[in-house]
Amino acid sequence: MADLPFEPADAGSTQRLLRAVDAEGKIPRALEAHGLFAGRDVALFGASVERARWLTELGARLTVIAEPAWPPDAEPAVEPAAEPAWPPDASTDVVVAFWAAFDGPDRAPLLARAQRLLRPEGRLLVVLDYGRDDLDVVRGPERTRRLVEWSRRDGWFLSRGFQIRVIHTFWRFESIEEGGELLRAAYGPAAEPAIGRLHRPRLAHNVALYHWTRDVDAHGVPTPRRRAAPRPAPQAVPAPGPRAAPESMPRSASEPAPPSGPAPQAVAAPQAVPAPRRRAAPKPPPRAASGPEPTA
Repeated sequence: MADLPFEPADAGSTQRLLRAVDAEGKIPRALEAHGLFAGRDVALFGASVERARWLTELGARLTVIAEPAWPPDAEPAVEPAAEPAWPPDASTDVVVAFWAAFDGPDRAPLLARAQRLLRPEGRLLVVLDYGRDDLDVVRGPERTRRLVEWSRRDGWFLSRGFQIRVIHTFWRFESIEEGGELLRAAYGPAAEPAIGRLHRPRLAHNVALYHWTRDVDAHGVPTPRRRAAPRPAPQAVPAPGPRAAPESMPRSASEPAPPSGPAPQAVAAPQAVPAPRRRAAPKPPPRAASGPEPTA
């Protein structure tokens, strides 16, 4: 496994470049957010002293799968010089790979073998260049084109169930002059276009973290995540209408059956009409006063 995204032509520049690459430590923080290494079984692809020390200091129980990291059941074009020591299947919580571990014609069987190392809910974390940054001119057009293809929805990783997180980092130098000198020593004439972009003592470097989670059944077969059951469609509410009164008691044979047909409409009760007031009878006129009757 390479310590750097792309190896320098001058090996003596490696340690100086390691201090410049991702000086803020964004890549380790992103890996910790997805990996949770403390107290867990972690497999690291490649004998990188720097990466191994970092994982051990975080409390991981580390197993290093040294290069060449081809699985035993693969058929690479060239036989590896030594067989790597692989952990047993379903014995690892996190598998971590940097830069060139899954880059090459044999990456498909290597990926399948790495996935089998994981326990249920185990994580496979692959750190690769994302491209589209100041270092494209150093990588070259062919490498840049491949990185862009990988990061698409139908790319090699995303079409295999991976998700992607893009980390925006920088290569930081002490000064513009020191950055130009280091890049020129490490990569030769290929670094000249990048040196021309050093308006500040840093270069933008975009990193892709491809992450995959395994979930297996009791037989060790990967199972897809269950989707939530669709909610049932709401039932139509019937329109309000006249309700038939339930019959509480059975009807005797002597009772006549209710007439069939539409139910008779209810008749409104008659309202009480106040009786007209009676007029009082007219009083008779007073009689005329008469004198005493004459005597005989």
